[in-house]
This record gives sequence, structure tokens and C-alpha cells, in this order.
Amino acid sequence: MIQVSNLEKAYGQQVIFDAVGFTLNAGERIGLVGRNGHGKTTLFRMILGEEHPDSGIISIPNGYSIGHLSQHIHFTGATVLEEGCLGLKAGDDGRDETYRVEAVLMGLGFGPDDFTRNPLELSGGYQIRLNLAKLLVSGANLLLLDEPTNYLDIVSIRWLTQFLRNWKQELIMITHDRDFMDSVTTHTMGIHRCRIRKIAGPTGKLYQQIIMEEEVYEKTRINEENKRKEVEQFINRFRAQATRARAVQSKVKALQKKEKLEKISEEKTLDFSFNAAPFSGRWLLEAEDVSFSFSAQAPSLIAGFSLAAGKEDRIAVIGKNGKGKSTLLNVLAGELAPTKGSVVRNPKLKLAYFGQTNIQRLNSKNTVEEEILDVLPEYNRTAARSICGIMMFEGDKALKKIDVLSGGERSRVLLGKILVSPANLLMLDEPTNHLDMESIDSLIEAIGAFSGAVIIVTHSEMILHAVATRLVVFDDGKVSVFEGSYQDFLDRGGWKDEDTAGERSDGTGVGNDNRNKSAGRNVNKKDVKRTRAELINSRSKALGALQAKIAGIEDMIMNLEQQIDEDNNALLDASVKSDGQAIKELSKALQESKKRIDTLFDELAVLTDELDARSREFEEKLNGLNLQ
Repeated sequence: MIQVSNLEKAYGQQVIFDAVGFTLNAGERIGLVGRNGHGKTTLFRMILGEEHPDSGIISIPNGYSIGHLSQHIHFTGATVLEEGCLGLKAGDDGRDETYRVEAVLMGLGFGPDDFTRNPLELSGGYQIRLNLAKLLVSGANLLLLDEPTNYLDIVSIRWLTQFLRNWKQELIMITHDRDFMDSVTTHTMGIHRCRIRKIAGPTGKLYQQIIMEEEVYEKTRINEENKRKEVEQFINRFRAQATRARAVQSKVKALQKKEKLEKISEEKTLDFSFNAAPFSGRWLLEAEDVSFSFSAQAPSLIAGFSLAAGKEDRIAVIGKNGKGKSTLLNVLAGELAPTKGSVVRNPKLKLAYFGQTNIQRLNSKNTVEEEILDVLPEYNRTAARSICGIMMFEGDKALKKIDVLSGGERSRVLLGKILVSPANLLMLDEPTNHLDMESIDSLIEAIGAFSGAVIIVTHSEMILHAVATRLVVFDDGKVSVFEGSYQDFLDRGGWKDEDTAGERSDGTGVGNDNRNKSAGRNVNKKDVKRTRAELINSRSKALGALQAKIAGIEDMIMNLEQQIDEDNNALLDASVKSDGQAIKELSKALQESKKRIDTLFDELAVLTDELDARSREFEEKLNGLNLQ
């Protein structure tokens, strides 16, 4: 348990925290949200003692251990398994807990052949995974996870989700993947306008409350401002009249005592749309029997692959890292030539490509504005500044050099360059890696509104559920096209590669791996399929009923919020007219509506928790069938 009180932190004139406080209770798993640069990582560093607050107290009990995911690479073990075992907490019982390390390593994408490799031979991404594995087996009282899904693929993220759901200690996590966060955490804590707020429930509940409270604050501020003007007019009108001197002085004193509510500053949010070019044909591009390898001696990353992309397709390319997803996009985009087969692009194809390496192609000496101008068909500074503003580089920020920008800012520059030219096919390779939650929401909306086709590589299941209608799947050693949504894919069998990802997220499955597989040979596959179909049907009925209840409550909340808007407007009119009776009735109605909304939010939280629990229950049962 950690207690934080009256915490203040500033860097020069930039205030990060203003007298904030919160309590981390036993067993809580907290999702920490807030815009980039608002202090999430700073808070982690202060909890770890790597940075100190200007004032305030962070109280941590004696003997309370804190583990965090370090990006610093320092290995001393001779092998991957030995290095992973260094994360184990020293105990007195002398038990060999190597099996726990093996389970976690398998879950994070390592194979048995990797256990004997030297950790220094691993790629940078897998070295970070090894650090994560050491942390997960450490038995720390509190885990601090800063973007734990970076460098993980979709199968490893699904495994990590189950592991963290079963975590019995405390956890604070920063991630740009809202769906992953909501599926793991019990509470959400937001950094907003230099303050911290913590609630029980998912991110959406926190953001809804913030929006509602700021709307009420702004309407109250406008009402108070109108009253203030009326009082000032009274003072100015009767200041010189001796008979009104006492009343004027009373008004002056009242005005001085009353605190003036300041207007809430607008927070910029990425808000854009892709520029769709017309297309009248049927296929934008067609790949026929495509294979690719980087050399004649190297194995093929892609073999016998065919795909036709239509003008309104939403195609997601999914699979483990290193299997060829980005390579496939490069082949389809024409940046790599297939070693076999062909890719035919329609003459009217207009392609906009956001690639993982494209950020490095930005000219570090250019300003943001100059990078946008580089792709404009003609010199148009006004248009360039408009694009800069949309991508949150308004005013002088457009004159910042590329080499001083963060990864997230460079991603926004690249997206801005894509917006400049019309396109009828977007190719997006992990476009969310450096974006915050608000920017990812804007990207999903922009993809949904785009009238052309989209081919996207992503490990985010939230984006897959929101966007994809067709899939290109790298799984079980091959690449294939799946006609259907991501949920259809999961319902019809899902990931074959998940079978090798460690059988239980609590670290108890690997030691029994061979026995489970041997037993699985005696399972009747028809019975398994029938049981799966029954489970899917039961899940649909059970979750559908809960989702209907949740939708009904959300509708009631929206109706009440609309009623509050109408009552607030009526209250303003009544205040201007000094209609005391109307003011009294409307104030009472507003209080009742707000109380009702609070009650509905509580009901919504209970139903959401029940929906999450039932979803996990069905998912675990379906996963159990996958292992048979």
C-alpha cells in the first residue's frame, strides 16, 4: 500500500502536479492515463525514488518491494533461462522454481531453443521481453509497468493480459492500448490539469466523469460571469447616488469576496481525416502467388500468398513479430520486389504509406512545416500551417526541428505528410506505437470515415475489433487470408501459436506440457467442436443480455445529461430574469439529475465488472478447449 499526499512538481514554469494525492490499496491494479508529457513517467520515477517532488509525501511501507520494467539492458546470466532465473525472489525453502521462469518466457514468445542462447544475442525487442520476464517472476509487491506491450506481438499480449488478470499484488500500468488496460485493471487513475483522480472502473468511466464535470463547471462559470456583470452594472450605475451608497458598498464587498471562476483552457486533441481520392475500379491491387525471402539461402518469409484489395476493404495484417508482416506491406507497396509471383497495382491507385522505418526518413534538419511542404504539390505555406495545426503543431511549434521531437511527435509529422496528398489506399504499419490514447481514438475515427481501402499492421486488439473486416494471418508457420472480422477469427479457432505460449498465466503449465499434449491426443475432436459451439452460443446469450442492460443505462445517462443541459440553459434564463421560483425548481431538478447519474454510474460499474468477469470466464473455457 502506498499513500501519496500534497505532491507538487514543476519544471521551471511548467507545473506537472499541484497538491495531488491518492492511495494505492492492497490488490488494486491501476491504469494510469493522461496525455503525453503530463507526468505519468515522472510519477513512476518519484515512486521509485529516482526523482524527488518539490513538496509532498510518498509513503511506502518498510519491506514493500517495487519492481519496474527497465529499458536499461544489463545481463549477467550466461543463457536466457539463467538470466530469467535471476529475477526470482530469493527464498528459504530451496525449491527449484525454474518452471515458473520457463512458463513466463514461453508466454512472452521465447521457444525452448531460446533458453540456452546468450541474452546478448537477442534482438533489442526480445531483450526487453527478457527484462519483462524477470520482473514478472520477481514476486514484487508492486509492479510499475510503463508501456509493457511495446515490442510484444499480439499472441504475447494476449498471454500477458491473462497473467496480469491473475496478479494478486498491486500494479500501476501506463499503456496507450486502452482495451488492454481496461481488460487488466480494477481502477483508473488520470492525470488531468495537474491533478490526479482515481476511480473504480475502466478508462471510459473516468473520461465521462471528467467531461461531465467540466461541462457543469463551464456552465456555472458562465452563469457566475453573467451575475458578476449584473452586479458591476449596478455598482457603476448607482455609485454616485448617496441614497444607494450602502447597497453599492455591500455589492462591492460581495463581489470582492466571491472567487472568480477562470475559463478552462482548451486541450488540443489530434483531430483529422484522410483525404480520399476517387476510384472507380474493382481492385486497387492484386497479389498473385507471392513469395519473398531476403536471399536465396534464407527461408521464405512469405510463400504462395494471394490477395485482392478492393476499394473499401479494411484488411488487418496480424501475427507474431518477425514473421514477415512489415515485409509483406513493403512488397505490396512496391518497396520490395517479390522473389516469386506478382503484385499488380491499378494505374489509378494512389497510395499513402505509414511504415515503421518511414519515421527515420524524416529530415532531422527540417522543421515540421518544411517536412509538410516537402510533399505539397506546390508551395503553400498557409496549407502547410493548417496541416501542422491539425497535427497539434500550432503556431511556433511548427518551426521545431525534427531532431528535437519525441517519437510520438515524429509519428504525428508523418501522419501529417500522409494527409497532404489524396489517397485511395492507406497502408499503416503499427501507426499507434508512439501515440497516446486520445490520438489513437482520433486515428480509429479517421480510418472509419475514410472512403478508400486500408491495410493495417497492428498488435492492438482494440483496433482489430474496431476496424478489420478481413485479415491476413501469420500463424502456424504460414500466411493466409481470413474472410471475416477478428472476433470471427477468434470464434473459429483463433491462434494456433497460442498453444506454445505457456499453458497457464500463473506459471504452472510448462512442467506438465508433455503430459497435457499426450492426454490431448485422446480427445474426440467432434466433441470439442460441439462443446465450443455450445460455449459460443451461451456466451452470446449471457453477454448479450448484460450488454443490453449496459446500453440501456448508458442511454439513460445520455438522456439525463441532455436534460441537465436544458435545465442549465433554463437556469441561466431564470437568473437573468431574477425568477426566484424557477431558479429554485431548476436547481432542485439539477441536483436530482446529478444524483441519478451518480447512481447509474455505480450500476454501470457493477454491470461492467460482471461483463468483464463473464467474458474472462468464457474466454478461459474456450482457451481450455484450445489446449485439448
